[in-house]
Amino acid sequence: MSVSVFAPASIGNVNVGFDVLGLAVKPIDGTLLGDVVTVKQSHDGDQLVVTGNFAKKLPGDVKDNIVWHCLLLFNQQLVAHKQAVVAVELTLDKRMPVGSGLGSSACSVVAAIAGLNAFYQKYHEFSFSELALLKMMGQMEAKISGSLHYDNVAPCFLGGMQLMVPDHEIITRDLPQFDDCYYVMAYPGIEVSTKAARDILPSDYSRADLISFGQNLATFVDACHRSDKAQAFAVMQDIVAEPYRQSILPGYSAAASHLRAQGCLAVGISGSGPTLFCVTDDAVKAENFANWLTENYLQTSADGTTDGFVHVCQVDSQGAISLP
Repeated sequence: MSVSVFAPASIGNVNVGFDVLGLAVKPIDGTLLGDVVTVKQSHDGDQLVVTGNFAKKLPGDVKDNIVWHCLLLFNQQLVAHKQAVVAVELTLDKRMPVGSGLGSSACSVVAAIAGLNAFYQKYHEFSFSELALLKMMGQMEAKISGSLHYDNVAPCFLGGMQLMVPDHEIITRDLPQFDDCYYVMAYPGIEVSTKAARDILPSDYSRADLISFGQNLATFVDACHRSDKAQAFAVMQDIVAEPYRQSILPGYSAAASHLRAQGCLAVGISGSGPTLFCVTDDAVKAENFANWLTENYLQTSADGTTDGFVHVCQVDSQGAISLP
């Protein structure tokens, strides 16, 4: 009696949409870039086991793990809906680096809550609505970041590109995307605190910046609906965060300049960094950019090793999925 759910990586902000735009991505080689949570019934009370390449980066006490808090919240909601709560063992396969800008915490949150829902649906004939699940996921993300924003959990859960809307009964709208585009994701192997990346941003922006931000986001959304790829990527500029965050990302400015000169449709910081993403609609260029980033953007330690990686991705239209 067990289920496993995979939740994919995502690009928060996507340059033009600070805190309101997010895109789920998947490597074209089939690599599972994200987290997996397995839920099975337990006869010894609730338990959490953490495995995976990046497990060592998480708190040693499982009760400090966000997945444990997802279980507590899910159980609270079961009680509120007059449903019986059963003891479960959760296993988090932590495949996503912490502080990477790839929605690492969102992957754990989405996989945990979607996994618990799938478990109860399969074995106890009860499930929450998509909206109720998304609200739980947002609540858990807010617990980590200190503010409620859905730009990682929404695409991670639902797939595609999601635009957050100011309606608590809708939360997000799916935007049409360009299926022929490749998103080259380069995680350099260093950690950047989301809090530090937020603290470096100014508390106030000029009127000119506000106008540029609104115009770029509105034009991008319009271009997506009209399938106007040239217009969409022509305005994919980060007015809010990149001018300030690039100073805390080693090698980002030089890499972005090189990639733009080589004809990328867009280059940006994924979430709060340090992951860099660049976009092209040419498969050969995507591989060339990936090779260049592997050689020039990944950070190595004194012994010559790195936790960094580069993946050529496309849009993940599925979001969180149950695994066989």
